Amino acid sequence: MTRQLHYWQGSFIDDAEVAERLAELPTLVEGVLAEPLSTETVLLACDTVSQALREPDGDLHARLMAQQTGTADGPDRAEAAATLAELADALARPALERKLRRELGGPRPERLTRPDARETRYEAWAPVGLLVHIAPGNAAGVAPLSVVEGLLAGNVNVLKTSSTDTPLAQHLLAEIAAADPTGAVGRRIIALRFSSRRQDLMRLLCAPADAVAVWGGEDAVAGVAALVPPGCRLVEWGHKISFGYLTRDAWTDRAALLALATDVCRLEQQACSSPQVVYLDTDPDADSPSQLFAFAEEFAAVLDEVSAKFPTPSSGCGGAEDGADPAEQAELTTTELVARAEQHLGLTKVLAADDGSWRVFADTRPALTASPLHRTVWIKPLPRRDIVATLRPMRRYLQTAGVGGNRADLAQLSRTLFTAGVDRITPLGAMLDGYHGEPHDGVYALQRYSRRVSVQAPEAAFTTTPCLDDLVAPAALPAPPTGPLMDKAAAQAQIRTLAPEHAQLYFHSGGTTGAPALSVFTCDDYDTQMTASGNGLIAAGFDPAHDRAANLFFCGEMYGSFISFFSILERLNATQIPIAAGPDHEEIANALVTYRVDTLFGMPSYLWQLFHAQGDRLRSYGGIRKVFYGGEHFTSEQRRILTEEFGVEVIRSAAYGSTDLGPLGYQCAHAQGTVHHVLTDLHTLEILDPQQDRPAPVGQPGRLVFTTRTRAGQRLERYQIGDLGRAVDGVCPCGSHIPRIELLGRYGDVFRMGTYHFNYRRFTQVAEEHLGYRGELQLILTSQADREQLTVRLDGAYAPDPEAARTALLANIPELGSAVGPEALLACTVETAATSAFERTPTSGKLRTVIDRRTTAS
Repeated sequence: MTRQLHYWQGSFIDDAEVAERLAELPTLVEGVLAEPLSTETVLLACDTVSQALREPDGDLHARLMAQQTGTADGPDRAEAAATLAELADALARPALERKLRRELGGPRPERLTRPDARETRYEAWAPVGLLVHIAPGNAAGVAPLSVVEGLLAGNVNVLKTSSTDTPLAQHLLAEIAAADPTGAVGRRIIALRFSSRRQDLMRLLCAPADAVAVWGGEDAVAGVAALVPPGCRLVEWGHKISFGYLTRDAWTDRAALLALATDVCRLEQQACSSPQVVYLDTDPDADSPSQLFAFAEEFAAVLDEVSAKFPTPSSGCGGAEDGADPAEQAELTTTELVARAEQHLGLTKVLAADDGSWRVFADTRPALTASPLHRTVWIKPLPRRDIVATLRPMRRYLQTAGVGGNRADLAQLSRTLFTAGVDRITPLGAMLDGYHGEPHDGVYALQRYSRRVSVQAPEAAFTTTPCLDDLVAPAALPAPPTGPLMDKAAAQAQIRTLAPEHAQLYFHSGGTTGAPALSVFTCDDYDTQMTASGNGLIAAGFDPAHDRAANLFFCGEMYGSFISFFSILERLNATQIPIAAGPDHEEIANALVTYRVDTLFGMPSYLWQLFHAQGDRLRSYGGIRKVFYGGEHFTSEQRRILTEEFGVEVIRSAAYGSTDLGPLGYQCAHAQGTVHHVLTDLHTLEILDPQQDRPAPVGQPGRLVFTTRTRAGQRLERYQIGDLGRAVDGVCPCGSHIPRIELLGRYGDVFRMGTYHFNYRRFTQVAEEHLGYRGELQLILTSQADREQLTVRLDGAYAPDPEAARTALLANIPELGSAVGPEALLACTVETAATSAFERTPTSGKLRTVIDRRTTAS
């Protein structure tokens, strides 16, 4: 029966098909690369598999265990389970996002954005194209994880594993492909399994490659290098040598020796980071060879103790070198015989276990010597002053140094060892350990699997374009989630279960609709959100290169507006004067004049007060050209006044967002009223029917439900933010394909009185259109003994006669006219007051638009 050894874009094939398909590889690659791949698609697929692998009783775990242990030369169950656990950790979304941030600068590196917001120059990381992976045979997890790195960089990936390897890589990659419902990931994965001696297949594999990543020794790398075409990037992950380095204090530190011996025994020194040599920081003028030999005896005793705790892997051959193949056994024997012969010259001392399970070779010569592995280690002297001269000639082969010493030793030796060519320094006992995002062999893999591309665009035409990709097509988004809807209570309950590393920044909401609620973020989450919001500001017309911005949002009591916009402007490299809102309008106006501020950020109600209190002062030096607001909205009449009387040229939303979700949308230069583009880089939006949990008809108002996709900490999925809105069809006149919504107010803006439903926005609209009213408006709901009472509060500085205002409202809001008619279901009055008498939230300064006191009325 033909064996299905190879995975090819979604299905398994046999040997007979491989050559034929490889011949068609160049044409296949061109078609696949024409389809963009979002890193988010890769992250979702990998995280799905990661979660399944964490269930030891699950179906996926059982199937992949069988793929590893189903052959005679496969690992035992404990080793196979450890491999799956490592893969589960490496494939988890937080780990991969950390890798993207470290290596490519952010979670969406494929996007053509402006690295310097002050310039219309765009850069992105693009795939090299066809990336071939020639995998090693001594690390089962390396092969599939290398392909995942290639996927994160957007490449078409062809993996070749040895014919003697287990099919773990092929089947794991098939699972990752199956976890992507779009099929885009699967179309970028080919995983083959054949011997490198099949030169016909190797030539077909390498000929069309844009980059080849190869693991192995010099001969293996040279063999692949001979097959790659000119201009192909050869990424060498060759064999490396690692060592321990002990200062004098560490020589006698038993804990340090136990840790180092553990590094020797783990993985039988098969990892590049396994120590093959132990160097002692000796004094050539005072220390004698006898001290070196004495240390070797002490370390041999420790190694014997530790080795007994690590079962020796069996190759089925038996004998002292159990686990080594015949060639390796020959090298072990030869190396030991030579070292024993040199004992007679006083150069070496050989210590070995009776059963051959470990060996210690002490050598008075400091030159770096490779170990024959299998728990065999050299002990050599190396004064720190000689480190560079001794090791630098071998710099191509150096990787990890495990250092034992005090804090000052570590600091000094790190610089010296880096100069000698070492790439990586760890504590003893941690030489084989790593961390997510760690460089490998002195480089970042994702950068070697990518190209940095750039576009220089004419400034005049692209000043308000933060990302070139948005002018082409809407971003590809995953399918909307289908789980239960979340409300604020569920979000608050979730916070109490977060791990400490997921709760690094704490914010309180403004409390407009109730008591302030807590929201938490990781620092990375916050950075991603502020960067996205900064791009939105560019689209809104903020010019980081020329505008001089004053941050007049409210600050304090854990409220996030001031802090967030400080961070946003900082990331835009903009000029900012962080004043914050305060009661002394004169002092703030003086600061604006002194620092020549021409752009304001703040709450509409506060800015409105400032303009009217200090209008003459603000006009005296050329005035404010731009206003970016948040938290509330300016009415069209207020916009007219700011434009005609105060000379403001641009009035736009600084961001649409919330404390718990962060920024949700932005206005562009063509946005009208409350229309915003959705920040699809961060969130998925659903618009649900106001009354039922189903999608609202296209273009009709509905509840806005957001799922945040870029939060490593608090995960808010299908979160009902409390806002109403509708989708706006078509491509925006600004050219962006990012979807738009029109905000229609909050649930609380719609209230029921006297059997009728009313919308706060209708009151402001009538007051503006029929009364020419330009001030703030507040509704107060109370209960009387026989009916409900609606009080409309207007700013006395702008309000007409209260009775005239009441008449206009009754005439132009039919429901209100009916409710206060003959049946007298509702009493309605209009009152005027100074703006200081209007009720506001103490934290954010927002106007409380609808104040419902009926629940507490007697």
